[in-house]
Amino acid sequence: MCQLFIGADSELWVSQSKSLRIDGVATSIRMENFFWSTLEEIAYRDCMTVNQLITKLYHESIDAEHDLGNFTSFLRVCCARYLALIAAGDVSGSLDEELGNVAAGDILEREKTRRQAMSLKMANVPDQRKLN
Repeated sequence: MCQLFIGADSELWVSQSKSLRIDGVATSIRMENFFWSTLEEIAYRDCMTVNQLITKLYHESIDAEHDLGNFTSFLRVCCARYLALIAAGDVSGSLDEELGNVAAGDILEREKTRRQAMSLKMANVPDQRKLN
């Protein structure tokens, strides 16, 4: 199993800083190339640049009153969720389908149900299996 991860291109986990402006304020974000690549894919799907996507996520997070103490972590989680939603079949992997057109409420409800089911399943796993 580990070879699946160990054998990956080592460039994926090399960190890179990128500078951008959000509302005229210069900032820098440092993440691994894997996450930058995923953000590029998300941005491409909605005809945006990565900077435009990050700015949009920032504004929408502020509007939703999220605590953005670690915005870079939020961006990493966005990337992981995007890939998880594709893996679960909630979002198409096609780069031609805009993410702005998905039924977000329905997807969020299915995702919540899956998380609850997984929590229940994991709670019932014998301790010995958890250690292996």
